[in-house]
Amino acid sequence: MSAALLTFGASAVFVTGTTPAAADPIGGCTATTGAVVAVDFGPFGGKVERGCDTTPTTGYELLRDAGFTTEGTVHDGPAFICRIGNASFNSGTQYPTPDKEACVLTPQATAYWSYWIASPGQKNWTYSPLGAMARTPKDGDVDAWVFGGTDIGGTSGKPAFSPDDVRAGGGSPSPDPTGPTGPPTVPPGTVDLPAATRWLSGQLADGERVVDEGATTANHFLTTEAVYALAGADPKSATARKAADFLATPAQTDAYAYPAGKDGIPDATAAARLALVAEATGRDPRAFGGHDLLGDLVKYVCPRDIGDGGTIDGCLTKGDFRTTSQSDAQALAVIALLNGGVTPPADAVNRLTGLQCEDGGFTGILIRSGGWCDSDAGSTGLITLALKRAGGHDAVVAKARAYLRKSQLATGAWPSASYMTTGAPAATAQAAQALRALGDTPYADAGLFWLSKQQLPSGGFGFEEGETDARVFAAAPVVLAAAKSDLVTLTTPSAVPPTIPPGEGPDAKKGTAFLTDKSRLIQGRYYENAPGSGFADYGLTIDGAYALAATGQDNATLRNVVDFLDKGGKDGKGRGVHDWTLIGTKHAGGGSIGKTAVLAEAVGRNPRAFGGQDLIAALAKAVCPAPSTAPDRSCAAKGAFTNAPSVFSQSLGVIAQVRAGDGAAAAEPIAYLESLQESSGAWPSLIGTPSGAEVDSTAMAAMALDLLPDAKAQAAVDKALAWLATQQKDDGGFPGASGNSVNSAALAIQGMSLDAPKYGAQIGKARKFLVSQQNTDGGFNVAKGGQPGSDVRASTQAVGGATGISFATLTRSLEGTTPEPIPSTSTGTGGTGGTGGTGGTSGTGGTGNTTGGTSGTGGTTGSGGTGGTPVIITPGESPSASNGAGSAGGNSGSSGSGSGASGGSGTTTGSAGGNSAVVTGGSGGGLASTGVQAGALAGAAAVLTLAGWRLVVMARTRRNPAEEDR
Repeated sequence: MSAALLTFGASAVFVTGTTPAAADPIGGCTATTGAVVAVDFGPFGGKVERGCDTTPTTGYELLRDAGFTTEGTVHDGPAFICRIGNASFNSGTQYPTPDKEACVLTPQATAYWSYWIASPGQKNWTYSPLGAMARTPKDGDVDAWVFGGTDIGGTSGKPAFSPDDVRAGGGSPSPDPTGPTGPPTVPPGTVDLPAATRWLSGQLADGERVVDEGATTANHFLTTEAVYALAGADPKSATARKAADFLATPAQTDAYAYPAGKDGIPDATAAARLALVAEATGRDPRAFGGHDLLGDLVKYVCPRDIGDGGTIDGCLTKGDFRTTSQSDAQALAVIALLNGGVTPPADAVNRLTGLQCEDGGFTGILIRSGGWCDSDAGSTGLITLALKRAGGHDAVVAKARAYLRKSQLATGAWPSASYMTTGAPAATAQAAQALRALGDTPYADAGLFWLSKQQLPSGGFGFEEGETDARVFAAAPVVLAAAKSDLVTLTTPSAVPPTIPPGEGPDAKKGTAFLTDKSRLIQGRYYENAPGSGFADYGLTIDGAYALAATGQDNATLRNVVDFLDKGGKDGKGRGVHDWTLIGTKHAGGGSIGKTAVLAEAVGRNPRAFGGQDLIAALAKAVCPAPSTAPDRSCAAKGAFTNAPSVFSQSLGVIAQVRAGDGAAAAEPIAYLESLQESSGAWPSLIGTPSGAEVDSTAMAAMALDLLPDAKAQAAVDKALAWLATQQKDDGGFPGASGNSVNSAALAIQGMSLDAPKYGAQIGKARKFLVSQQNTDGGFNVAKGGQPGSDVRASTQAVGGATGISFATLTRSLEGTTPEPIPSTSTGTGGTGGTGGTGGTSGTGGTGNTTGGTSGTGGTTGSGGTGGTPVIITPGESPSASNGAGSAGGNSGSSGSGSGASGGSGTTTGSAGGNSAVVTGGSGGGLASTGVQAGALAGAAAVLTLAGWRLVVMARTRRNPAEEDR
């Protein structure tokens, strides 16, 4: 066929020809009236002929009423169009002629008339999902018939001309991309939710499974649908849990999700559905029916397109969950992984974005690029929810949102297919769920109004508008929509902070307030490595974020910290988080990269695009192929991470990789971590350097290996927990680098909580130990019997660790929080001077800077004062008004203008304004009251503040390399 005949702008000619008497004039069709059909006679030496029908009823009648004649086959009848003719071409001869095609049987797929459609504003053709007699064209539609070959999905054989080339008037304007200006105008309506749930419950045989009429075995698909609905209507539904118990029996799980055998490739659709059942009813999707459903989903993601090498059974293209062919199943698997604490492979998420059609909706079929793409509201609703949950696809979600809004019918309903003009309960429910999640409540409520009119006397719903037979498939999504929930919300781990009985654990609220106080958390975004330094301690900052994520007490501040790290925030020295991870350099630290990635995963951010870097790819690159040789100490061994000298760091890297689904890259790091376990069950502190067994590292390694379902890993975890329990002291504490350590006790709680039923008594004792070490300001001591005073690092671990939530499963949704701009860096105002002692004068406040105020000027010494004992004041604590101790230094100028805290009143020495310092009182002497001496006191205070901080850090971290990423 000549391209010159078909390509617009290259001598293609589109003619109307002589209009048959029965045909409407081509001018009778416009962009908003009637439909146009174009037939390409190019393969037979003709041109593209057009016709119009101002009142089309079907695609078949459009073709005939537009002046074309047709002939079907003997086998299929007139519905299968085998020949087409038009009076304008060769006296109306129908093609192909009988000598080329007998039209007795169905023609071959390589030589037949294929049917293509385009809606108003659509720039490309789509292969019609319906036959011509079943399709109802709408005003402004254009149909095309092309002779040749195509495949089932219509990925080849498209018309060589565009829809605009043959539209009435030469084309039509695209619809407004923002959709309607408002939702349908309908009165309020409410679905009778109790009636609907009663009807659904009544469909469960023995209260546990759906059985089709005439069948004897369970319909697992519909049973999962019933579980979602009942759990959505009532999170404590006993019926939903009973049905989940039925599905979790190994025989039922195997029958549904593992038809190839319990060790075979799973049915990805079924595995995803069962994982969501587990998450909706409080079960573990990693141990459901004897299977790790989430692990199997990630394990069997297609690695390449079928055109890029040998065929892989069950795979169409890269990123597909193997064995599924429906886009809904792809979305369900993504949601199940995310809500199960596993970051889905990026290719699997991106696969969803590739299913978006030109109009903004999504197709229900997993098509390859360029394939037939026909949007439907149900698939669009579910995929939109999945992409919103995954994050990072705002433009795609916005386009889908516009599609859903503009495709809503005036009745409030959505059709089940784009070519239909009546509503469908399931599609309406799924679209309404998505729009409610996106904040479009009026559109969702209009959908509920329509649904309320479709509810049957039994409480159920039919497949389509007006149907009177109730169906589980239709009723289940309606119940979720009526409960104002959706699959993402239903299966997202609860954001309610863990509750520990009063007195049985530390005060999480006070601990959170200590950690988020802006005298410590600079601008509410990061901790400094020393007060007033302006130099962020990014490892400590992430520790604080972990604690906030674990308690859920202050999600707004958690959002601020995460945004600061993710969106390019800089500390007072102009450094960002990757100036700490050193990603992309030879000094990149596997532990610090892993630590950052785990935070991203915990709060639902993409670790493959966090802070502008692909952390998971960087971790894979950081796996050592072999030990390095002196003087290079970057690699301790094969499978270790570069520049990660501790078991703690190795464990963080492994957790990040496993949660991201990068099992292949994690294999050697996991093997190396397992190899470090000692015969006692413990792990050492350091790697590559001799060190003893340690509580902190053992707890952390156990959390990492607990992510793995294999027997070897689980045996290692069991052995580790048993060892941890033997290390507990009589007072409930645990030994650590600093003595009877708060840090170690908190980590031990997290470790032993992996088997809380077995170690409940030990966990309870450890929590009471933490209670004894919490100070009145909410912070925690470093260790029992050590230097008193609250320490930020110990407090981050105590606050988060007390919850018992493992870093490997830590999840906190940031839904409902809003980003806040990072305050500008400008000079703030220092603290006010302290009140002088007897006979003394007040001290002068210091001037704040971008990261914290400098030390204030001390007050002069009063006569007759008594000597005092040096006191280390924790930032934010008020010193007692005795013994001559005062605090020095202004607090940070929050937002560039905040005032530092006032100092306390000293009996002998005036307190300087603001932040902490070590100031010794005296009875006159060398630091007497002159202006020069007062200034010297301020300088000494600043030096002693830093020195005191360093001494505390040294006491706490006698093995600095191991603490580097903590």
